[in-house]
Amino acid sequence: QVQLVESGGGLVQAGGSLSLSCAASGRTFSSSGMGWFRQAPGKEREFVAAISWSGGTTYYADSVKGRFTISRDKAKNTMRLQMNSLKPEDTAVYYCAVDFRPYGSSWFSNVKGFDYWGQGTQVTVSS
Repeated sequence: QVQLVESGGGLVQAGGSLSLSCAASGRTFSSSGMGWFRQAPGKEREFVAAISWSGGTTYYADSVKGRFTISRDKAKNTMRLQMNSLKPEDTAVYYCAVDFRPYGSSWFSNVKGFDYWGQGTQVTVSS
């Protein structure tokens, strides 16, 4: 059974940094795409960043481009999201997810296309 476990959330002041980690287990993750999504109270879950199996291709939402960096360690089945220059509007529950069939030009931002999700970790940015 696939398990995704996020860690690293917390409270930070605006302009600060946080690093989120996602540990994946339960099956082989070869050829999978992985991503980070977030959901603020009263809002729909939205795409933040995603990365290909090789790690050679990354995708970012416009709202985080230049501030967030996604990476993955294939050997350890882990994924990381480095978040810098955080803003109050980044406040949300952050989820990691895996897509075992990352096909099509927009697989990375399709919430319904991801097969497994973590339980989420809260990120709160104070102004």
